[in-house]
Amino acid sequence: MIDPKIALVMARPRPEINADHDMPLLLRALSEAGADAISAEWDDPGVDWSEFDLAVIRSTWDYTWRKPEFLDWVDRCSRATRLANPPEVVRWSSDKSYLGTLAAAGVPVVRTRYLAPGDPADLPDDHEYVLKPVIGAGARYAARYRPEQHDEAHDQVARMHAEGLTAILQPYMSGIDATGERALVFVRGQFLHAIRKNAVLSPDVPFDQRKVAHPGLQPWSPTAADLAVAERALATVPGSSDLLYARVDLVDNADGTPLVMELELVEPNLFLAAHPGSMSTVVQAITTAAAAAAAQRGTRRHAEDDRAVHERR
Repeated sequence: MIDPKIALVMARPRPEINADHDMPLLLRALSEAGADAISAEWDDPGVDWSEFDLAVIRSTWDYTWRKPEFLDWVDRCSRATRLANPPEVVRWSSDKSYLGTLAAAGVPVVRTRYLAPGDPADLPDDHEYVLKPVIGAGARYAARYRPEQHDEAHDQVARMHAEGLTAILQPYMSGIDATGERALVFVRGQFLHAIRKNAVLSPDVPFDQRKVAHPGLQPWSPTAADLAVAERALATVPGSSDLLYARVDLVDNADGTPLVMELELVEPNLFLAAHPGSMSTVVQAITTAAAAAAAQRGTRRHAEDDRAVHERR
């Protein structure tokens, strides 16, 4: 029996793209488990995605400023092979307007207002706030402002609107300075592990300055309340039963209760380097999904061969 062939999908390396420290670890673990796995760049025109039984999006961390091109690739790739996460989930979660969907479903989320191009940028006068793009990752184009910094904030909104981006306006959750931001990772719908990190946005750091995405990262044990909110959020995702992986990022409200800051369902860092004991679970989930996809492809090929033989008769 031929081992299923797996592609771990990444961005083309360049200075503005963070290094994927989990990629070599995951490739080695898959190889040691007997899997036929390689890394492949999503925008490499030389890759024939139909050669793979499963393509797993891992670190396509440039998609936020190349979204139309990336979603075109998602469509092409998903027609050629099985894609994880599924294309419907990737499309749904690639735009943070899903926070409004979660809130409407009763999931506790950070209060969010959207400022589309042409909308007036009415900014708070009585509390710190955060501006960031509705399509973004790694704190790109994100900044924290005090009420007296409206001029700088308006400049950021104008810049995003000029680039066709909708801005997100949220209160700065000061609890993050005490309890940090938590990221809860799930595989096949089951909680795997969590990390805690310090606040990413510091005062007076310009929105277009590069930030450290995961400062002070450390393994973390989530509370029962954290788990409950994360599971509730994932249950709201269309097609959640088909998720190979998921990450839910939480912060604390003023009363100490957890709120969803965002979902990471496209290309989340899974923090495997911080939790090496989780590697076997991730490898098993990937290889099982690849084997199932390979079996389905084989069944489909046999059906096509049988149909061709019948037609020749």
